[in-house]
Amino acid sequence: MMDWTDRHCRFFHRLLTRHALLYTEMITTGAVLHGDRARLLGFDAFEHPVALQLGGSESRALAESARIAEAFGYDEINLNVGCPSDRVQEGRFGACLMAEPALVGDCVAAMKAAVRVPVSVKCRIGVDHQNPEEALDALTQRVRAAGVDALIVHARKAWLEGLSPRENRDIPPLDYGRVYRLKRAHPDLPIVINGGIATLEDACVHLDHVDGVMMGRAAYQEPWRLLAVDPLLFGAPAPFVSPRAAAEAIVPYIERELANGTRLHAITRHMLGLFRAVPGARAFRRHLSTEAVKPAAGIEALREALALIVDTPRELAHTEAA
Repeated sequence: MMDWTDRHCRFFHRLLTRHALLYTEMITTGAVLHGDRARLLGFDAFEHPVALQLGGSESRALAESARIAEAFGYDEINLNVGCPSDRVQEGRFGACLMAEPALVGDCVAAMKAAVRVPVSVKCRIGVDHQNPEEALDALTQRVRAAGVDALIVHARKAWLEGLSPRENRDIPPLDYGRVYRLKRAHPDLPIVINGGIATLEDACVHLDHVDGVMMGRAAYQEPWRLLAVDPLLFGAPAPFVSPRAAAEAIVPYIERELANGTRLHAITRHMLGLFRAVPGARAFRRHLSTEAVKPAAGIEALREALALIVDTPRELAHTEAA
């Protein structure tokens, strides 16, 4: 979720669910080792549990990056073996590593030796002309032998030539059955399914076959759905009774960030889908899209946008609709 699940997004999503595991954007080992770590890795303690996703293919760099991440307080370290972008391929990480399962195993082993927190791998079912039955089995065997704690499988192939990263999220057909078969073959390995899962009802169906569900675009584009996660999946009450209440709860965080020099739009851009299908939602999005981007925009821009939402039973029932 490059450019999406930054620390502001994660703080906002944590207001909506107290129990779901949140993931960072993918950060390369080069950035961790040589970049501004406070900016790249820093996060609010409220975000826990949160996993750092790393991109890389050099075992020593991954091990050192994992150590640094553990020291920052991350609850899990995830190795990305699923991103199909050209830039990632040029760096020899992401989905192209599906073709090098032994290397992935070595990387996982190095990371496991370096940290005490769980280490997971996010992958595809295969790339290009690989047979998904063989490719996914080969990768799984290698990372299992290395001690991986969980495998998160995007149930599509990635085509590294001929499709853009965006097309790779939609065009290769989903094969949930392949992930189910993987779980049956490895009953003691936690398997999480990802790809095209739009609702929590769909997630519950998958949970009859696998151990967990990862939601990306659906959770980001319609974050109101997250208000139903805790009662539906964790047996805990929803943090707030409505999307409006959640939006009002983020005000102190925004005021704090504004005082530290953060632009309003850096935070509110993650909130645009909070009221989707609620009367006034379009006006809410339009107001934030035009006013929150202004250099001097303050918290009043959000308050004005919220005033455009019509309080109806439909808005209050969003948590049930999820």
